[in-house]
Amino acid sequence: MRVRLHQLKAPLDYKETDLISIIVTQLGCTDQSVSGLKVVRRSIDARQRGKAPCFVLSVEMTVLDQRLSRRAKQLLEVVVEMPSPQSSPTHSIILGQRPQPVVVGAGPAGLMAAVALAEVGLKPLLFERGEAVKERRERVKSFWKDGNLNEESNTLFGEGGAGLFSDGKLTSRSKDRPRLRRFFETLIRCGAPADILIDAEPHLGSDQLSEIVPRWRALITELGGEVRFNHRLEQVETATGSLSAITVSGQRIPADHCVIATGHSARDIYRMLADSEIPLESKPFAIGVRLELPQQAINQAQWKQWADHPRLGAASFRLTRREEMGFRPCYTFCMCPGGMVISCASSHGMLTTNGMSMFHRNTPFGNAAFLVPVRPEDIPLSNDGETAVLDGFKFQENIEQAAFKLGGGEYGVPACRLDDFLNGTNPSPLPENRSLQNAVPLDIRQILPAYICDTLAHSIPKMLKQLSVSSYEEVLLYAAETRSSSPIRIPRNKNGYSTGVYGLIPCGEGAGYAGGIVSAGIDGVKAAETVIRSFTKS
Repeated sequence: MRVRLHQLKAPLDYKETDLISIIVTQLGCTDQSVSGLKVVRRSIDARQRGKAPCFVLSVEMTVLDQRLSRRAKQLLEVVVEMPSPQSSPTHSIILGQRPQPVVVGAGPAGLMAAVALAEVGLKPLLFERGEAVKERRERVKSFWKDGNLNEESNTLFGEGGAGLFSDGKLTSRSKDRPRLRRFFETLIRCGAPADILIDAEPHLGSDQLSEIVPRWRALITELGGEVRFNHRLEQVETATGSLSAITVSGQRIPADHCVIATGHSARDIYRMLADSEIPLESKPFAIGVRLELPQQAINQAQWKQWADHPRLGAASFRLTRREEMGFRPCYTFCMCPGGMVISCASSHGMLTTNGMSMFHRNTPFGNAAFLVPVRPEDIPLSNDGETAVLDGFKFQENIEQAAFKLGGGEYGVPACRLDDFLNGTNPSPLPENRSLQNAVPLDIRQILPAYICDTLAHSIPKMLKQLSVSSYEEVLLYAAETRSSSPIRIPRNKNGYSTGVYGLIPCGEGAGYAGGIVSAGIDGVKAAETVIRSFTKS
């Protein structure tokens, strides 16, 4: 009988050979009763005060049923083969007289949609406005060094999407286990370590993503798809409520199915969709700062005296504060252990921030966005002739323009010490020891709305107290974090299509249906399944 045993606790120094004795002790059976042991899930529990952190494992194994007590059997879960998504056919589909399905955007949603389409023989055509990884990385290095911004290929646009310059976190709350596994197995197929299937909080780092993403593209082309860089979507054509063609960099391309996976920063795309009278709707989003503190302080707070144990590595955190009288909720997002704060831009004269780390997470600093929700009713009406649904973008843009201008106009990121922010004092010189050298001391209250600053000032000390961080001397705030999510959603119906255009399939973070690499990848699979159904329905 093949079974799983959950909540198996093992010390930090455990070896694979130790697990059998731990299991037989818990089940009350003999060594001979257990075989074929495999760890399928691994997390760290550091919650017990005064006790060393331990690993919490889920293991899969074969056991001899007749040698188990009734109590032991109650601890076990019989392994059931995980089904594949029902809408993924096992046979190749012929295009026939229909045009190639089109995917716009080479982030995780678009890449995954293209792979899933190529796997069934549909030969997708994938367009990306930016450059391939190699050229894009050089472009971004030039931006960070000299402030040379390319509006089509940068930290936010290009192969790999905005997530290429991030921590590469693969955490997800999705219950969609078949598509989740399919996404992870695609990453492994492209060179990701197999441990991402096991670890509770897996990550890849920007360096590994830069190796994986080009292999992802190669997989698409090997399966019959085509990828074109430096091609920007400019127009969507419809006929009697259905997609008929798109225009990309001046070229008109017939298309009856197009996956829109352009990410949350492609504001020009959403303005074009609004001009084309394709339904859009406002949605909540969040604005805040990127907070940085010494990684050793985070490690000490989470791991205590075991902080230097080689199996623990850089600790992370996730903090929240509920809404209180006069103050909004506050929460952390995109925590990057052992990482660095980076400057980001996709338009001249605008600046935002993000966090990034490499696979080994071995810099002296950790950072995270501390965000405050912004509701559609908070957005002032621009009354500039454009549809009001675009005002959320304008709200973000006003903050980014202020950050750029007050930061000196050369993409220097406004920053201040936490103490100065809390006390409302003029910003003192920034410490030399920080991850982002191109930072400018500034009162960031000049950039962010008062209700956001007031909530941050009220909440951050209480949130850091949960980490046992009471000294703010080395805590820095960088402003502003504006692009954690999109203020716009492209509504879609139960079949996955835009509510206004049959054949147009909104997908991923920018369309309002994902919130990270994993959820975007899963949504890419769903988008591909929508296309596939159109080819297979009777």
